[in-house]
Amino acid sequence: MARTNGGTPRARALGAELRRAREECGIGVRELARRLDTDHSKISRHESGHSTPPAPEYVASILTALGVSENERERLVEMARGAGEPNWVSPGVPGVQHELTTLIEFERDATQVTEVSTMVLPGLLQIADYARAVMTGASSSDVEARVTLRLGRREILTNKQGPHFTALIMETALRNPIGGRAVLAEQLRHIVDVASWERVTVQVIPAGIERWHPAHAGAFILFEFPKSKPIVHIEQYSSSTFLHEPEDGRAYQEAAGTLRQLVMSPEDSTELIARIANETENSQ
Repeated sequence: MARTNGGTPRARALGAELRRAREECGIGVRELARRLDTDHSKISRHESGHSTPPAPEYVASILTALGVSENERERLVEMARGAGEPNWVSPGVPGVQHELTTLIEFERDATQVTEVSTMVLPGLLQIADYARAVMTGASSSDVEARVTLRLGRREILTNKQGPHFTALIMETALRNPIGGRAVLAEQLRHIVDVASWERVTVQVIPAGIERWHPAHAGAFILFEFPKSKPIVHIEQYSSSTFLHEPEDGRAYQEAAGTLRQLVMSPEDSTELIARIANETENSQ
C-alpha cells in the first residue's frame, strides 16, 4: 500500500536521503535511535517526511552518528534549512542522484503520475542509449550512474502497489532524433511495448492543434497522492522546481485535464508512434 506522506517536497526528499544514508551504512532504525538516545519512531517519522522537518542541528547529529562524509553532511544539513517551505527550487544540473532519489520517493508514494513531455520523451520510458544522449555534458562515470538509477525507476511501472503512469507526449518529442535516428527508432518501439502494460497509458498530443494549450508552456510531472496534496515537478536547464502549494496543484491538475481532452486515443497513439519509428528507421 502506498504511504500517505503529507510533508513538503523538500521534507520528503530529506527524509528519503536520511533513510538512504542509514541503509547504506547498514544501520537499523532502532540502532540509530540508541546511538542518538531517542525513540525509533521519531527517526521513522523524519525518514518518511511526514512529521515536522528535523532541525539542521538534529540532521547533523544523525549524520554524525552514521559517520557519513563531511561533504554529504553539509549537503543534507543545508537541505534541512527551509524544509518546511511548500515549494522547493533545487539548484544544479537536473537528473543528478539526489534529485532522482526524490523522484523515486514521490513515484513510490503516488497513486497517479502524469508526465507531460514536450521536447524530450518521458524519463520513466527512456531506454539506456536515449537517456545517455539526454545526459550529454556530464562526465562518463556520472552519466552511467545516472542512467542506471533512471532505468531502475522503471520497476515502479510493474509494481502492483505502484502508481498508474500516464504519459502525454507532444508529437514533436516523438520526432526529435536525440541520440540519432537508430536510437530514436528503438526508443519509440520501447514506448509502444510499454504502452501495453496494465499500469501505463501513453497518449499523443497531435501536431497541428490550432489553439494554445498547457503543453505549450512546457513539460511537467504531476504526482497525485491518496491523502495529501499533489506535487508538481518542473525541470529547467540548470535547476528543477517542486511545487506543493494547493493552488499550484489544482492549476496543474486542470492543465492535465485540458490536455486529456486534446490527446489521441491510446490505440491511435501507439499506432502513430510505431509508424514514426518505422519512418525514422527507414530514413537513416
